Amino acid sequence: MTTKERYKKLKQHLKEENPVLLEVIKEYETLDRVAHSLGFLSPDESYTANISWWPLISVLGTFSAGKSTFINEYLGQKVQQSGNQAVDDKFTVICYGNNEKVTTLPGLALDADPRFPFYNISEEVEKVAKGEGSRVNLYLQLKTVKSDAIKGEILIDSPGFDADSQRDSILRITSHIIDMSDLVLIFFDARHPEPGAMRDTLEHLVGKTVAHRDANKILYILNQIDTTAREDNLEDVIGSWQRALSQKGLISGNFFAIYSEEAMNPIDDEAVAERLKRKRDEDLAQIVERMEGVKVERAYRISKALEDFAKEITNEKLPKLREALGRWGRKVMLADLFAIILLAAGSGALFATGVLPSSAAAVGGVTAAAVVLFLLLHFKVRSWAARSEIKKWMEKEPAIAKAIEHNTRWYRPMLRIWGKGWSRRASEKLEQVMDYSRSAIRKLNDQFVSPAGEDRNEIK
Repeated sequence: MTTKERYKKLKQHLKEENPVLLEVIKEYETLDRVAHSLGFLSPDESYTANISWWPLISVLGTFSAGKSTFINEYLGQKVQQSGNQAVDDKFTVICYGNNEKVTTLPGLALDADPRFPFYNISEEVEKVAKGEGSRVNLYLQLKTVKSDAIKGEILIDSPGFDADSQRDSILRITSHIIDMSDLVLIFFDARHPEPGAMRDTLEHLVGKTVAHRDANKILYILNQIDTTAREDNLEDVIGSWQRALSQKGLISGNFFAIYSEEAMNPIDDEAVAERLKRKRDEDLAQIVERMEGVKVERAYRISKALEDFAKEITNEKLPKLREALGRWGRKVMLADLFAIILLAAGSGALFATGVLPSSAAAVGGVTAAAVVLFLLLHFKVRSWAARSEIKKWMEKEPAIAKAIEHNTRWYRPMLRIWGKGWSRRASEKLEQVMDYSRSAIRKLNDQFVSPAGEDRNEIK
């Protein structure tokens, strides 16, 4: 699917949902054009691929932590299999469908549709696991369910997380999910009171999320706390997990403790049962409130992401590209200067020693030969210097390497990289995109906020 077709589908999707987002997507087109011109994106790539255009809630966690049971209760029907063992080894994308029965579709349905968060995920999997990109159906599936709870949203259930058995492709998909989600629920099992034994798993599920630029969207949930009833040690179990999480960087907040009333074990002590229920009800209410608020949060997140992408190009990528192209240009210019001096000296020596007669024909022939040799040397050095810079950036920042390759192609004038106009127009466009992003957030505020108490429908 071309970038043009992608934008057409997204505009159709957003037309009736939110006029502000329909305007925002036009600015994403501008952002893409700037990134294409600078070489940070190839012609078939788009920043819209890094955004979920439906509100997206993802559920991650360890094996048998109660993820599927939680999802089934939230949807009001049994959609996911649950149990004490690993019952599903795929990422399951759940969305609303009109069929009374739950319908399961292959992962290809997600990989080929730009409205879903896994559009072209096969290419990402292929980057980290050669040959696995064509086997996307082994990792993903789509389920549609007729439940009002999921209308206008997408819910993702992940396979149980066991760090020792994860392939690079699974970790890549997990990272992709976290980046794309509006809300991330990470489940742990209270039946395992020694979280220190799960050090590797905690590192992947917590250590790599607490530093996320949007860490507030990640909730850490200790599930099945009803198992603490017999020893009546809820506070000790919660404290143990909080200490383990704090060692991975989670200082405070976003930590909840719940259990499933449907799957719970009977509790004989009424006082303990009441205390657990009160804790569960309070924390679950906060979780559900966050889940119900993702539609509003997503609109803000899409608008803010526009500014973040533009800032990233302006403040990080563009300076690095200028620096890399500057080094490349200096190497080529020095080589050119050396070649000119060497060719001029060699040509002069041929005439001075009488090897060649000082005739117009001889001078013309030597000059033409020198120019041809100079051009051969110039493009040879130009290519070598470019490859050197590309190799330097390929592992740490592939986008910079891609942009270097784009800007050092043989037909691009070298002097442009020192001219003020080389990136001035791009910088101006990026500034306009950032201004629009802030303007879009103000328009969203007009939809939801009324400090003066006016009815928003009456405001012109």
